[in-house]
Amino acid sequence: MASKYPAVSVCMATCNGSKYIPEQLGSIVPQLLEQDELIVSDDSSNDGTLEIVNRFKFPGLTILPDQKFSNPIFNFENALRHAKNDVLVLADQDDVWLPNKLNLIREKFVARTGSVFAIVLDGCVTDATGNEVHPSLFRRMGSGPGILKNIYDNTFLGCCMAFSRPTLEIALPFPSRIPMHDMWIGLVASAFGAVEFVPISTIRYRKHGQSLTDFRRDFRPITQIKRRILLSTYLANRVWERRRSAREG
Repeated sequence: MASKYPAVSVCMATCNGSKYIPEQLGSIVPQLLEQDELIVSDDSSNDGTLEIVNRFKFPGLTILPDQKFSNPIFNFENALRHAKNDVLVLADQDDVWLPNKLNLIREKFVARTGSVFAIVLDGCVTDATGNEVHPSLFRRMGSGPGILKNIYDNTFLGCCMAFSRPTLEIALPFPSRIPMHDMWIGLVASAFGAVEFVPISTIRYRKHGQSLTDFRRDFRPITQIKRRILLSTYLANRVWERRRSAREG
């Protein structure tokens, strides 16, 4: 029987994640429906990460081994390029999803899969061993919508994001020098559609030295200025490209 919900592609970038990935996959796989898929793009792991992934016998699992990016941005892009479904969900290798996460995402996207739309969900922060150190990522980061706000101080956190296929189609290809993939996707959704911040905790975000997603706040003035100029330029160029394509089409 067909599901009333859109099919979901969970896209995970891995790199030597054997320490935490069993717990993360154990929190994700039970939430997947038959129509869903899990895409794992691995960046040259040598610690048994893929052997662990292969133990999870989900029919919709696709593993992309032997990638050589040395960069989580393009590792995530590789996973996203192989995704087929209407709703894209990003997953880090080291967090833990709460049981409500995918059902909440499905409900939010029932009527939005054909439009440019993204959501950002809240979560708590834990230390490396899983002990909670802050109850809310939103409060910790001052999260909220807005292009200028998030160019100035990014609060689009990839491990908490889901977005529609039209959003992905505009965001690809990722510009070569974006500071992080989640910033770019969130700004694209903001410029071409809508982003909703949902203040419901759906993840235990593990904060440790090797986190793929981080708070990423570099307060050096020159770094901040360069990042803001770069993002603004990339976004303006993508808007212009899409408008030109629409006129020519």
